[in-house]
Amino acid sequence: MTERPSRARKFLYLGTLAVFMVGVGFSQRYLNHEREVLGLTRITPLENAPPLLAFTTKALGGFRGLIANALWIRASELQEDGKYFEMVQLSDWITKLEPNISTVWIHLAWNMSYNISVKFSDPADRWTWVKRGIELLRDQAIQYNPKEPLLYRELAWHFQHKLGHYLDDAHQYYKVEWAKEMDQVIGPGAVDWDELLHPSTPEAKERVRLLRGKYKMDPEFMKKTDEKYGPLEWHLPESSAIYWAYKGLDVSKDQQLRKEDFVQLRRVIFQSLQLAFMRGRIIHRGTNNAEFVYGPNLEIIKQANDAYLEQAELEPGMRDNILNAHKNFLGMAVYHLYENNRKKPAQEWFNYLLEKYPNAIRPELRTLDEYAFSRVAEDVGETDPNRVTTAILGAFERAFLAYALGEEEVGANNMLWAKKLWDRYMGSIGSTEKNKIRVGLRPLPLLKEEVQKNVLSPDYGLDPVLAAQLRTRLNLPPDYGMPTNSVPSSSTSTNQAPKISSR
Repeated sequence: MTERPSRARKFLYLGTLAVFMVGVGFSQRYLNHEREVLGLTRITPLENAPPLLAFTTKALGGFRGLIANALWIRASELQEDGKYFEMVQLSDWITKLEPNISTVWIHLAWNMSYNISVKFSDPADRWTWVKRGIELLRDQAIQYNPKEPLLYRELAWHFQHKLGHYLDDAHQYYKVEWAKEMDQVIGPGAVDWDELLHPSTPEAKERVRLLRGKYKMDPEFMKKTDEKYGPLEWHLPESSAIYWAYKGLDVSKDQQLRKEDFVQLRRVIFQSLQLAFMRGRIIHRGTNNAEFVYGPNLEIIKQANDAYLEQAELEPGMRDNILNAHKNFLGMAVYHLYENNRKKPAQEWFNYLLEKYPNAIRPELRTLDEYAFSRVAEDVGETDPNRVTTAILGAFERAFLAYALGEEEVGANNMLWAKKLWDRYMGSIGSTEKNKIRVGLRPLPLLKEEVQKNVLSPDYGLDPVLAAQLRTRLNLPPDYGMPTNSVPSSSTSTNQAPKISSR
């Protein structure tokens, strides 16, 4: 028969247990501190979760990652079954379980904006899912991880690529809807920075509240971004892409991060600047903002140029590739300046191109006129609607200016060239309705009319005598293009020398 433990042995066991308990208490306190320092603690409570999930989450603590994995598998099954709204709820729980892992947010946002959205044919349904992806990053991911550069890069990429590019069939719808949302906070025209920074009326204060609260954008940082990279058209998505990329650089500048993280943000900036240069100006917004007519933002060439050079210095391994892209950008900038009748800056940038890249231009194209003509010929075969639209708008503008000066042949040649560009491009994309919607051009009469209105508006700066001559040449009313409360001056001498604005 086994003897019962002695009283002394019992006290020894209890003492050893007490020592272990004290040691565990100190160790747990140290481990909790280290988890806080490393950002590993997950204490965000789940909202609207089933009682069983809420209980197991609380009880299992460190096993939350296992729960998240199980939910991830279930979310994938729901997506395959087409049960998207149930999947979104599970995705929300997954991000609550793992709020500090940026790849979780990036994957789920991409899934909504790119994978789920394209399963719908209605542009409005697609826009709903694209917005969900943007809001997931902007309103939640960055809230939990305010200094994570990858999240800012992903948010900026959504604006630059999903909204700004033309690869999605519904890209025009996205641009129109985004412009409507921006109307609510900055108005339909140019940004009034003084009103945005110092709102004095209830309406202005409400706009700023909406800008900060719903869109998480800081007016002061917007102005700072505009001063560095603008002037930008804030109704277009590439401006938001530049804002969020620049914001990511700013909030993470004091952190010890991989160089690649910062490089990706800067890359978004110079790519978005190139896009903004190509079509960063809204010439016309149709009835109910149903359609836009774009033009190039020629004021940001220097900013885009500087961004390329900065990126080349920061990426030694990619320097040659970036400088090659920079060379191509300069050639494109010269071409568009020339097309838009800005001969002086076109010549200046052409000289800069020759100086920096002596072998970039063939010997037979060493004059500005010869080079511009060769670029126009190249664009006839392009499949980028932004580039071709810019070429057409430039041809129409040159035609109207020639008519104003009485140069009928020059004007007629430019009108004919615009039509040839439009016909050639529309013929090259095919006759399917899908291609016409995705990369088709606006009707040629609409493009022509909007350039006509722009040239004859007071803001364009055309000399009043030339403007009157152009109206006569086009059989337009004397007040065409003028504000409703103004009339053309009848006292202007017809003997004064005509002049054209340097715009």
